[in-house]
Amino acid sequence: MGIRVIKTAVAAIAAIYLALYLGLEPALSAGMLAILGVEVTRMKGLRSALIRFVASVLGLFFASFIFTLFGFEYWSVAIFILITFPVLSRFNLKDGIVTSSVIVFHLFTFGEVTVHNISNEIFLLLVGLGCATAINFLYMPKDEKVISTIRNETEQYFATIFTEMANTLRDPKHIWNGSELLDAHQAIEDGSARSIRNRENRPWGYETYWSTYFEMRRQQLDTIQQMIAELALVYEKLPQAELIAKLLDQLSNDVKSDVYQGLAEQGVFQLMVDFRAMDLPKTRDEFELRAALLTLLHEIDRYLAIAKRLKKKAVLPKKGVA
Repeated sequence: MGIRVIKTAVAAIAAIYLALYLGLEPALSAGMLAILGVEVTRMKGLRSALIRFVASVLGLFFASFIFTLFGFEYWSVAIFILITFPVLSRFNLKDGIVTSSVIVFHLFTFGEVTVHNISNEIFLLLVGLGCATAINFLYMPKDEKVISTIRNETEQYFATIFTEMANTLRDPKHIWNGSELLDAHQAIEDGSARSIRNRENRPWGYETYWSTYFEMRRQQLDTIQQMIAELALVYEKLPQAELIAKLLDQLSNDVKSDVYQGLAEQGVFQLMVDFRAMDLPKTRDEFELRAALLTLLHEIDRYLAIAKRLKKKAVLPKKGVA
């Protein structure tokens, strides 16, 4: 927010001085237009400037016709609003309504529609919105380091979750409050929002990995919640639980790697083969417990399938993303 305030101040004063140099009236209006044009990202600022400019030019067209036809009466402004505002909204230009109104009210204070007055308003638009766009493109804060930190936090939350799940499989009486689930969700949402802003600040040559990464983690968190739902049904320790716990230990380490190689996926496949080769359950309780463990294993496989589909491209992979 502090950076945006500074950018707004610079854009406004630059627009005012440029308007004074060009002899535009009133010069302060160029500063007001610049304030309206400063946005949080480069692409949003460019879209905003284009929408405001087109909306204002259309507003000038309608206002010139209305004021010429009905005169410069106060009730003519109401006619302008009733006609112009719905048209701008219809063509998705409603963000330019305020800018258009400022320009039209200037024309109203001049009291006549002339080429000079129309040109003055258009140049005010170009100066105000142009300075805002220039400042937007000159500097935008970089989010790469912040996003990278959020990524590390997310992966640490995932690693802790897998470790706690493994501990629960080894000891069903193990107590865990699950706070990392909420922390991971918040980190993913924050990282996703920042990745979108980062992409809009770098429209050319932007690498889309961050958006893909946080979408992958969001989908994987859904599967983790399903894993925990199945884990809650395991109230006794079984040999099969220890095997899955070892797989979760591997996931807690692999989660911080960039590239998917399928090692954990192979482990899941081998466990499924081994489970089918084991003797059938002897009791109903054992059947239910092993059913829950098998479903948990399928959720782990789904978790890995998401990583396989949304993995980051790399030239020299070392580990598999999990």
